[in-house]
Amino acid sequence: MKLDWLKPLLGRTGPFTTVYVDATRNDPSGETEVLDRWKGLRRDLERQGAPQPVLEEIEDVITRPTRVAGAHGRVLIADAEGVRIDRVLADPPDRNSATHGPVPALLPAARAADEAVSYLLVEVNRQGADLHWSDDAGRLEAGDHEVVEGDHDELRKVKTGGGWHHDHSQNRAEDSWERNAEVVAADIDKQVVRRNPELIVLTGDVREVRLLHEKLGHHAKELVVEVPGGSRSEGVKQDVFDERVNATLEAFRARRREAVLDLFRQEQGRGGAATTQLDDVIDVLSRGQVSEVVLLESVTTNASPLADRTVWVGPDPLQIARTRDGLEAMGVTEGARELRADIGLVRAALGQDAGLTFAVDGSVDLVDGVGAILRWTDSSTPSEAVLSQSGDTGRVRDVV
Repeated sequence: MKLDWLKPLLGRTGPFTTVYVDATRNDPSGETEVLDRWKGLRRDLERQGAPQPVLEEIEDVITRPTRVAGAHGRVLIADAEGVRIDRVLADPPDRNSATHGPVPALLPAARAADEAVSYLLVEVNRQGADLHWSDDAGRLEAGDHEVVEGDHDELRKVKTGGGWHHDHSQNRAEDSWERNAEVVAADIDKQVVRRNPELIVLTGDVREVRLLHEKLGHHAKELVVEVPGGSRSEGVKQDVFDERVNATLEAFRARRREAVLDLFRQEQGRGGAATTQLDDVIDVLSRGQVSEVVLLESVTTNASPLADRTVWVGPDPLQIARTRDGLEAMGVTEGARELRADIGLVRAALGQDAGLTFAVDGSVDLVDGVGAILRWTDSSTPSEAVLSQSGDTGRVRDVV
């Protein structure tokens, strides 16, 4: 899972105000529901010393409609100059929370974003298709879609009659359906290059679904999952179709996560481009070697192996070390500060465009609950082969 959406925080200085709130509106005039939730959080922030101008701006933003139907959450992160992050979350937080301090509370947002899937829903029939794009939280934008119509001249086969005219009309209809599929496929191919979805959910007329799938370019075709039951027309069993789409997305999330963990296990097993243990992960992060950070889900709880660990960081996200002396050895003499380890890791990952994957506890061997998949290695890169052969029981006992 990429962390690009958190980039507006890079280079900003604290203190930061972070708000997680249930943004669900149970009726069209539900502004008071969100406002009531915010009022309690605002009192908490006032007690923590958050400045009034920032609180006023957050209140102005948080009471604007998200235009998202159903249950959902929202995260806002502000620095002294105002709101920097405003993102809808697919699910409401377990509890509404607000913190004001030297660093933003990033992990809950990253954990929620890990559940999001960027996808395109294509509802197709013999005239064209409706394209529904998911938003940043992985939800379809309610009531907002694009329409692509083919340049058809005959849309139905002739059901009666016979002879040459019947055969000619049937062929014309089939040619029209095929041309329409080509038009829709060309539009999807262009948009896929521009918007880069992770998944294409294809549904609608059974024959046209097959035709469209065949006409798509190689890249788009690899992203397609056909899900029956959807339609451009009214009258479908929407709840049944929605359940099928949700099951498809859940299966994709599981595959996406498992692909990362399989790569980590493979590289870890052969002593290759993977490492674990907090000190080693900090080492490779500081050198910009990381393509993906892997964290156990328990890092968001007090039971985490990282719960009481800290790191030292400089102004640049890649300036990270376990101790202040280690940071000074990197040449950082000004702007040094101590952070919770999980926050420092996410910050360093963000600074080198690395992704972040959360693993179910017990699904992968991680010392200290953290690991990394590497872009490259050299002779000085920490080796998992050394860990497995060294008999270093101080490290091995922490594997979970």
